[in-house]
Amino acid sequence: MLGRTAQNLFWLSRYVERAENMARLLEVGYRMSLTSRREGGASEHLVSMLKAAEMDEAFAERHEVADVDTVAHFMMFDPANPSSVYSCLLAARTNARSVRTAITTDMWESMNGAWLEFSQIKPRDVRGAKLLGLLQWVRQRSHEFRGALLGTILRDDGFAFLQAGNFVERADNTARILDMKYYVLLPRSSLVGGEIDIQQWTLILRAASAHRSYGHVYHDRYKAHNIADFLILRTEMPRSLVYCAHFVRDNLNLLARLYGRREACHEAMDDLLKLVEGTNMDQIFAHGLHEFLNDFIDGNNRVTDTLSASYNFY
Repeated sequence: MLGRTAQNLFWLSRYVERAENMARLLEVGYRMSLTSRREGGASEHLVSMLKAAEMDEAFAERHEVADVDTVAHFMMFDPANPSSVYSCLLAARTNARSVRTAITTDMWESMNGAWLEFSQIKPRDVRGAKLLGLLQWVRQRSHEFRGALLGTILRDDGFAFLQAGNFVERADNTARILDMKYYVLLPRSSLVGGEIDIQQWTLILRAASAHRSYGHVYHDRYKAHNIADFLILRTEMPRSLVYCAHFVRDNLNLLARLYGRREACHEAMDDLLKLVEGTNMDQIFAHGLHEFLNDFIDGNNRVTDTLSASYNFY
């Protein structure tokens, strides 16, 4: 497969996942801002969400105040923000059009339809309940594209690049969602409740589509240790860091079998797996959750960089 085709497939899938993840992050920040009772608390939650997405500096250059309207517009509609939903859907559609013959008709129609529908939305009309409805729509269209991918495409190298892009991005997002509230996951605050707002933790789990599944695994009250364990080390949780790392590893191994060789990205992936498989929550808390998440994000980025170099993305 040509390097440009592989690159377009990888980033097509990654941009679709990123659009969904931006919607998830914004919903968490928005709902947290509504539940905050402290003066200035709403802005604090929105800023923490922007920091998690590494958008705070770019936002500050364009806006003086972080309120719901300005943050929502920046994350949803601002074409100058390369990670806004607008930019992600446009980039995904552009990548899909570039590899039209390498994807299925169902995948193209799903992606093209999502972009055409979103591009007709007027930002000034999206407020309050309508904002939440649009965030849900973004998630649904991402799921529709993913279903078309899984149900129609051949399990070849194109599939491997698409899936690697999806789960590299998903791992990055889960780490950032956790990092939004890492300071309340310190060992001295093992029980979520009391001084810790249980509603906020419900929202964190909802952002990862983990609210109900968490209850199936842990039948007791919300606990910081369990929440972190669920989103980092539980192999049955499809948005956990270890699950995403395994999924990327499996698709890189598929590429190794198809091309008959291992590349630098396989070594980077092995290092990332050692980080999440060679530890437990006690060790993570002792090292520092924030530091662990930063190490994971850096390792995940190295996988992308070496994958690009290994398969001649340009």
